Amino acid sequence: MSDSVPLKLLALDAEDLAVLSAHLQDAVVRVGDLGYFPREHRFAGVLNRFDWLGALLQGAPDAANERRRAGLRFEQVRRARLQNLDPAAKDRVLSLLAITFVPEGGEGPGGVVHLHFSGDTAIELHVACVEAELKDLGAAWHARHRPAHPLDAGEPEPEA
Repeated sequence: MSDSVPLKLLALDAEDLAVLSAHLQDAVVRVGDLGYFPREHRFAGVLNRFDWLGALLQGAPDAANERRRAGLRFEQVRRARLQNLDPAAKDRVLSLLAITFVPEGGEGPGGVVHLHFSGDTAIELHVACVEAELKDLGAAWHARHRPAHPLDAGEPEPEA
């Protein structure tokens, strides 16, 4: 296991959100571990993120494959919209590809945060402004496989 310091990152604009997206690429999450809380104007989830930074710094192909449990939350959420996602399928595992932000009217601060998952699945968060936090929740554990994105193959099943 690596000795890396747990992440705690805030995102207050599109550039910050791109950093969170890079750290969360290939994170896996059960649908039941995601939630929208309209009264609190919050969307939150607990994911198993692949530690890409640790893997790249270590260099060894398999020894540095680690995942960490991480909390992700978005504040100032006005509404959430699901694409190809049944919230009742709580045990379905999703693989996060990227998080992007499209400002309203091209300027912001409000706009739409898109969580893009494999299998043409997405969550749109309509936000008053970008306000997100990513925080590791515990120690890392060894992952059997490093995520790969072959161009010609079908999508592999996500590893929790």
